Amino acid sequence: MSPLFRSFPFGAIAIALLLTGCGEKPTSTAATAGRAAGTQKQPVEVVKISRRDLVESLSLVGSLAPNETAQIRAELSGQVRSVNFFEGEHVSGGHVLVRIADDELRAQLGQAEARYGLAELNLKRSEDLAQARSMSQAELDRVRSEHATVEAELRLLRVRLDKLEIKAPFDGIVGARTISPGDYITAATVITTLDDLSRLKIEFQVPERFVERVKPGSSFTMRAQTPRGEARAPGEVYFVSSIIDRSTRSSQVKGFLDAAVVGLKPGMFANIEIVLQVRRGALTVPEGSILATARGAQVIVVREQGADKVAQFVSVQLGLREKGLVEISPTKEGELEEGQEIVASGVGALILYPGAKLEPRPLRAEFRIGD
Repeated sequence: MSPLFRSFPFGAIAIALLLTGCGEKPTSTAATAGRAAGTQKQPVEVVKISRRDLVESLSLVGSLAPNETAQIRAELSGQVRSVNFFEGEHVSGGHVLVRIADDELRAQLGQAEARYGLAELNLKRSEDLAQARSMSQAELDRVRSEHATVEAELRLLRVRLDKLEIKAPFDGIVGARTISPGDYITAATVITTLDDLSRLKIEFQVPERFVERVKPGSSFTMRAQTPRGEARAPGEVYFVSSIIDRSTRSSQVKGFLDAAVVGLKPGMFANIEIVLQVRRGALTVPEGSILATARGAQVIVVREQGADKVAQFVSVQLGLREKGLVEISPTKEGELEEGQEIVASGVGALILYPGAKLEPRPLRAEFRIGD
């Protein structure tokens, strides 16, 4: 604080501030002290009230996750004939990862195809006989049923045979494998994992008192440490759980990162700053300009009175705060407007009272906020 701000007697400061909090002008001894201290104009640093968009945000922690992830398992039991991937390899959807021995099923398929061929011939002959009225309708229906049964068996065997080729369900990177050719695997055997890293998700918990203000479409910023330094990426919420976890009193939220960042990997810890609301065109002042009194928060406005500039105390209500700025709204309409000058800092340590003469000076550059 400037030496000019520290040069006044402590007693006069206390009297002036006490009377200001009570909303009365200095009188008698207090007035004399005020005039003694105020024979010269009080130098003050000022800023103008400005309109800004204020953002209310919430800082949380979360974990990165892949776009899609799957544990690869076999649907049918059998002996592994071949493994057709390398660990850490990028594969396309539909790529055959593992083949299981299919000799038995192929033999069964051959039998089914032979029965199906015979059923086709029987059906054709029966239909011809039925047209010549040499076969009853009931007998024709029985042949048709046998044909349909054999056809269904054939389709079933072909489906089972196809399942002996274990394929990648989507594009991604395969993880470590747990099997080798010759192993016998079942439906419980995890062969490997497959992760789609084309884009990353982030998962985090939002406390219950804020969860109603987080919705699909809410924007956030992710920060994480990588070997190359701090990484940042914007993102958007796509899922908010409909329930509150009893143990944590929070709700699960998921979002997608809008940009790919080199060095980020699923499972990494990340900081999230999520936007709860944006207040457009709010009247804002530096936090240091707020005077806390028994009657509530006030700002000291610089008013013109003839050739002089004097102090006027205006009661305000406080709103959002962001990076050293605070939203204000006057308790009486029309008392504050954009562009008006107010005392910027040190309001609790200056000899100021309603009507005190001021010598406004621009706020020093190192204390300016949001320029």
